[in-house]
Amino acid sequence: MSSAPPPRPRLVARLAAWLQPSLVRRLLLAQMLLLVMLWLLFIGFLLYQSQHDQSELVQDQRYEMILRVADSLADHPERQHQSLSDIDRFQRDTEGLEDEPQLRMSMLVRQGENLLFVSPRLPATIRNSRLGAIEKLPAGGKTWRARSLASPRSGVVVTLVKPANAVNVLLTFNSRGFLLLPLLISLPFLALPAWLSLRLALRPWSRVTQEIAARGPHDLSPLGFAPRHRELRPLVTNLNALLKRVRDSAKREREFIADAAHELRTPLAAMRVNVEALKTESAEGLRQELLDGMVRSGDRASRVVGQLLSLMRADLAPTHASCRVALAPLAQDRLAILSSLAAARDVELDLEAQADCVIVGEYESMVSMLDNLIENAIKYSPAGGMVSIHVARQADRTVLSVSDQGPGIAPQWHGRVFDRFFRTPDQTQTGSGLGLAIVKSAVDRHGGHIVLATAQGGGLNVTVSFPSPEPPEPAP
Repeated sequence: MSSAPPPRPRLVARLAAWLQPSLVRRLLLAQMLLLVMLWLLFIGFLLYQSQHDQSELVQDQRYEMILRVADSLADHPERQHQSLSDIDRFQRDTEGLEDEPQLRMSMLVRQGENLLFVSPRLPATIRNSRLGAIEKLPAGGKTWRARSLASPRSGVVVTLVKPANAVNVLLTFNSRGFLLLPLLISLPFLALPAWLSLRLALRPWSRVTQEIAARGPHDLSPLGFAPRHRELRPLVTNLNALLKRVRDSAKREREFIADAAHELRTPLAAMRVNVEALKTESAEGLRQELLDGMVRSGDRASRVVGQLLSLMRADLAPTHASCRVALAPLAQDRLAILSSLAAARDVELDLEAQADCVIVGEYESMVSMLDNLIENAIKYSPAGGMVSIHVARQADRTVLSVSDQGPGIAPQWHGRVFDRFFRTPDQTQTGSGLGLAIVKSAVDRHGGHIVLATAQGGGLNVTVSFPSPEPPEPAP
């Protein structure tokens, strides 16, 4: 006996569940990605500003202050250096950037060849060729933007320097953590509030999901939760509409099965009665009559089954390729096949058809439609009557008309005779009530229209129209 496999570890199960597609995780990742993009745009703006902002280099007041301090303390070198260092430290503290010349403004102070002061980590070889002009100068393997002014009294030269290469600035940002560190610190604190906000925002969606999950297989009633949210309302509305269509379809199927069972019960019961009587009857004439009754019951049952199959095929989605069907030859063929039934009932058949009447559709559906229309007309026409079939093209439609001289159908029943198994109360002929239902289904599938009217002489006139296809292009 084989042992049951060990249960999967809970951690692996949770990991597998987390890796499944999730709208909450998708929205959360989208928010985080948007945050990263905004942060990168902000860094790009800072880099652009650092490369194009030259306002600090052209502020002569700054130069004058530094030159004044250097000139006033020229006799005290130590105090002069300390004061210049304090000015540089004040600039670093104001910009919030410690000894990082790649990110802030730095300075050099010279008197001739004597270097009085240089900012920490700034190359001391930076020297302008012209006073008062902003120049790009290479030093220490990097590029700098510098501007120098000189004191007219002592010859002290002050040079203010800013980075000029955006790539170096970006590398400095990255190496010092200015680019990623704030983002890495802020993401964990933003992820939880974003997740909670998404969960709260999707709570109506969860209510809809829970209500659907609590439904049983036979509960097709509309959803009780009616959201007011613009994004969720169409989903619930369309879902309720789908449930209504499924509910109506299931109701029609139940009624169809019940009606089909009722229609088949009658010929089968008659056949059983004939069989029981045949077992005890010895007279040859009566035995033959019972056998004829059995054959009629079998024919009726076979006709009901055949009509049920035709109706099922008419209701199904198209399974055959559509083709151009010429109605005139098709009607002529069906009349030739049904002529024996018309001759047996002493009914004359008359066909008037135009040769250019063509529709695009399924050949088998057209055959089923014509057979049911013509059979019904023959069946209800009196002996010596006539069934007229007209096929013509009117504007952009192809029209088929079948008329008989029978009792017709009262106008109040014109909307009901297309229901399955429906028969008018004053009906005297045997039948299953499926013929016109099959015709209606075939007409609907081909985008046509069907109209019932009273024919001349009191019979029934059935007119079916279909959209005509575009004529084929002539051969070159």
